[in-house]
Parts: sequence; C-alpha cells; structure tokens
Amino acid sequence: MNLSEKIEYWIDIADYDIKTAKSLHRNGRYLYTVFMSQQAVEKLLKAMHLQKNAKEAPLSHNLIYLQSLLDMDLSDEQLKLLAELTTYYIEGRYPSYKEKLSTLVKKEKSSEILKQTEEFYKWLRQKIK
Repeated sequence: MNLSEKIEYWIDIADYDIKTAKSLHRNGRYLYTVFMSQQAVEKLLKAMHLQKNAKEAPLSHNLIYLQSLLDMDLSDEQLKLLAELTTYYIEGRYPSYKEKLSTLVKKEKSSEILKQTEEFYKWLRQKIK
C-alpha cells in the first residue's frame, strides 16, 4: 500500500469502529461501547500521525501520548476524554479489571462517553485532509 492507501485504511477501520460502538450501545453492550470508542479515536490519531510524518505511529494505545505526537491544541475536556478512553483500553484488556469495569460502565456512562467520543471524532475527521 502507498501512503494515501494506508491513511485511508486507518480512517476506514476507525469509521467502522465508531459505527460498531454505536451498535453495541444500542444493544446494551456498554463496556464494549467504550472500548470501541477508544479504538476509533486511536485509529484516527494513527491516521493523522501517518499523514503528518509519512510513517506509522508508535505501537501505543495511550491516546494522550499519541495526540502529543501531533502537536494538537486540545481543550481540557478533550484531554480528559482521551485519558478516560485510554483507561478503557488498558483496563478492559485484563479479566480482573473487565469485571470491575462492567459494574462501572452502565447505560448512562456509555451514553456520555459515546456522545463525547462522537463529537471529538467528528472534530478529528475534519482535520484529516
């Protein structure tokens, strides 16, 4: 794949992930809604890194770290969202945390995270040329 095809690939799978997050939320799969929200944002950040640097982003799931490589001017709310989404990736990967998170991520929290993610996602998509 050439550079533009790689960027498009990351965007396509990010779009798929945000749609998956919405579907999971509609079906009451709240923990996985927030996990897929994290995945969608991560993949867009990686597309932006590839576009900016013409090389793949580092192997990291830390959204704060990934956005820092892009010199983006983010609000405190946006940074807070990235920090929270990152915890859903890291903690959600381990069975002992997954059970604990499942009790914390109910419909209301899932709705809140999904809404914030959708807004941030749209904002990021506008920044990709």
